[in-house]
Amino acid sequence: MNTTTAPPTTAPPMQPVPSRRGGFHSLRVAGLRRPTADTVAVTLEVPEALRAVFAHHPGQHVVVRHRRPGGELRRSYSLCPPPDEPGALRLVIKRGGPGGFGAYATSRLRTGDRLELSAPTGSFTLPELPPGGHHMLLAGGSGITPLAPMAAHALRRDPACRVSLIHSVPTSADALLADELAHLKDEFVDRLTVLHVLTREDRGSADGPLARRLDAAGLRHLLAALGARPGPDTAFALCGPPGLLHSARRALADWGADPALVRWELFTTPSAPRPRREPQPPASGPVPAVGETRVSALLDGRRRVAVVRPGDLSLLDALLRAHPDIPYACREGVCGSCRAKVLSGQVAADAQHALDAGDLAAGYTLVCRARPNTPEVTLDFDA
Repeated sequence: MNTTTAPPTTAPPMQPVPSRRGGFHSLRVAGLRRPTADTVAVTLEVPEALRAVFAHHPGQHVVVRHRRPGGELRRSYSLCPPPDEPGALRLVIKRGGPGGFGAYATSRLRTGDRLELSAPTGSFTLPELPPGGHHMLLAGGSGITPLAPMAAHALRRDPACRVSLIHSVPTSADALLADELAHLKDEFVDRLTVLHVLTREDRGSADGPLARRLDAAGLRHLLAALGARPGPDTAFALCGPPGLLHSARRALADWGADPALVRWELFTTPSAPRPRREPQPPASGPVPAVGETRVSALLDGRRRVAVVRPGDLSLLDALLRAHPDIPYACREGVCGSCRAKVLSGQVAADAQHALDAGDLAAGYTLVCRARPNTPEVTLDFDA
């Protein structure tokens, strides 16, 4: 478990995210396309009054709220505009399990329908490199959706940089956005390399790192083939399932990559809600003297106050009971939608996959995973 306390005033500032994080906006579905058999690309119409709200940088995501009988679903999706329309608002949605939003979107969503979206958020971006640097991007499955626009952005921003993109998928039919990446390759033929690692496709006598599950040895082989070298001019952005990212990050550390130049974002396939677990005691620190804790949270410039009861599993439970506009999506510590800074008090939290060591050192927590460790806690969602 992680324990987070209010940081010292000298803590390094985080990259800013859009100031408005609460609330949802209803947008019309302007177009649908099916990149693969189990995905749908949804283009949304943004009215002039909301253009500033939905301005975004490559790598950010939105939360979709889907109302249905029996309750609502929330899912986070990376913004993935086509390479030739960098300002378009498009989501690429995978079917997933039955009963989820992905199943609804891929089978029932139609042009003219409306979706409820949060404002873009997130700090998953390419590290800054000197001109002519090398951006190495590694995607697993639908983890390609934030990386494809990041690749296009880097190539257009720095006319001397190189981008190498490795996409691990089961078969060539699962290579999401392959056609768009091929067009981007035609535009930047000397500076963009795209490799597909096929983990389940029968390639006859083919062998090597492109015809097997991507492990540490295979990644090192590909890094050498792509001319990547550890140093201040080589940066990495990774997005995919936990197993792939864990293996890749460990391999990059052993290879000598600068940890400050390795950015990553996890995703998991939406599934049935996990069983509710019993509240767990904090890992360390003082125990509240009373059975209830007062939590105060700043969101979109307004103060929200809630009471955490003994049966609440997280700060999010208490905040949502009093304020339904509190941002969240996965409840698993993966998407980062409920990130907030601890200004005072102390919280204890289970694994917070969307936060790295720098986030934790700067005092951030994910309220879906955090429980109070002091009688009062103050949070800032706008930080």
